[in-house]
Amino acid sequence: MRPGFLLLVVILVAAAAGICNGDGLQPGYYQQRCPQAEAVARGITWQRVSQNATLAAKLLRLHFHDCFVEGCDGSILIDSTPNNTAEKDAIPNLTLGGFDVIDEIKTKLEQECPGVVSCADIVALAARDSVSFQYQHALWPVFTGRRDGRVSKASEALANLPSPFLNYTGLTQSFASKGLDATDLVVLSGAHTIGVAHCNVVVKRLYNFTGKGDADPSLDPNYANFLRTKCPQNFSSSTTLQMDPNSALSFDTHYYLTVKQHRGLFQSDAALLTDPLSSYIVNILQNPRNFFPNFARSMIKMGDVGVLTGNAGEIRKNCHVIN
Repeated sequence: MRPGFLLLVVILVAAAAGICNGDGLQPGYYQQRCPQAEAVARGITWQRVSQNATLAAKLLRLHFHDCFVEGCDGSILIDSTPNNTAEKDAIPNLTLGGFDVIDEIKTKLEQECPGVVSCADIVALAARDSVSFQYQHALWPVFTGRRDGRVSKASEALANLPSPFLNYTGLTQSFASKGLDATDLVVLSGAHTIGVAHCNVVVKRLYNFTGKGDADPSLDPNYANFLRTKCPQNFSSSTTLQMDPNSALSFDTHYYLTVKQHRGLFQSDAALLTDPLSSYIVNILQNPRNFFPNFARSMIKMGDVGVLTGNAGEIRKNCHVIN
């Protein structure tokens, strides 16, 4: 069976039957106890994104980094203490943003429905709503009912977040450890169509890829020359690079064209072309009709990773502090 057919089967099955969630998450979880919860989250998120379009990438990344460490439990929001260095202070998370949006939503919901809506659900809703603002409708359903975790360790972030320097095998192993497959890997990589990165993630590809003063041969030479103008060897840590040049504020399928042109910024982007299946999926996903339904499906799957429900965890009063 061709991988393209498999991908289309995934779309048809998801569209016809919905995504079955076995961990207690459900649509409209707050309908009885806080019916305005999702509207409040959407209203604040849309207002903030309308003022600052870069927040879409930041809130989407925040959700991803939350789910890959301890599951989607809001642990990325917890502050460090004298006795514990929390996830948010791990090196891969130091450039995260959007925390203030989560705080604004939480403050409003605590005023209206004290102790009801979890920080973990707010992160998931804000990620969806920030990306959806561009289209003025929800791009995927968010199943709610997550509870907040009580553990947040920087060491777990370092151990669980997939590095932008990974090859295809490393990427698939990282995603498989979270119950996500190769299709999810390629689909969720499409989030790189928005946002920026810093020079430290690309300088090795430009100047010393194999330790011999060489460039990564998989990187388009003209694009590499352009990147060297932005990131000299004595680069500034404040310099930013568009993940998807000329499309960094538009959530679309342009990323996959960028990857096909060998202009993906990360080694992990280039790695998608090193496997026949993932390369074929990259081709398929250049069509928006394939990308958007699959992105919805993969976001639902990712949003279900390691969730706490029922009596597990807690509902934090302050997203930064365990009760």
